[in-house]
Amino acid sequence: MSTRRKARRPNPRPGRPRLLSEEVEARLVAASRTGVAVELAAEMAGISRTSFLRWMARGRAEAEAREAGEPPEEEESEYAALYEKVRTARATAALRAMANIRRVADGGIVTKVTTRQFRDSVTGEIVEETVEDRTSPDWRADAWYLERQHREHYGKDAVVAVEINGLGDVPAASEDQAVDLAVLAERLDRSLFAVEYPPQLENGDVVDAEVVDE
Repeated sequence: MSTRRKARRPNPRPGRPRLLSEEVEARLVAASRTGVAVELAAEMAGISRTSFLRWMARGRAEAEAREAGEPPEEEESEYAALYEKVRTARATAALRAMANIRRVADGGIVTKVTTRQFRDSVTGEIVEETVEDRTSPDWRADAWYLERQHREHYGKDAVVAVEINGLGDVPAASEDQAVDLAVLAERLDRSLFAVEYPPQLENGDVVDAEVVDE
């Protein structure tokens, strides 16, 4: 018996419903795939946060033990399977969120499509014209990413010595002067990027159309 695994409680009494059922597992995985917090995933599955975390801890211990070459324990298999499914689901949610952040940072998302018809003055034919409004690249999405993925360099608590000239109320910093990145970002936003972005980015569907007949 592996010393890495803790002793488990005996199996539930005969006839007692099992808490970790296939339906509960499916709900936990589905909720985790959306990226919600652990508490909400547990609530969606109808269990307590404590139970969810305990199952995940057992599953992780079993998965790590197997990776280390230890023989599997059958009674821990369902927890190991739950752990792997939830971990994959949460990674999928994170990947999807990061892809959206990159889309905002790169710009080019269609927010409005306007279609109009008019008569060509030369040919006399009816011509249809479609104009798309697209978002500009947004540096703040990149800043959000750096702040969270590289916290030691770009987190709110990080400070750096920088020298910036010609930005109005942003003073130049000496070599020994530390500048708060959050304050600097706010000033840069006000000085250089005073752009109003639409409150909600559409997925490219037509959100507005105008037809003009002559």
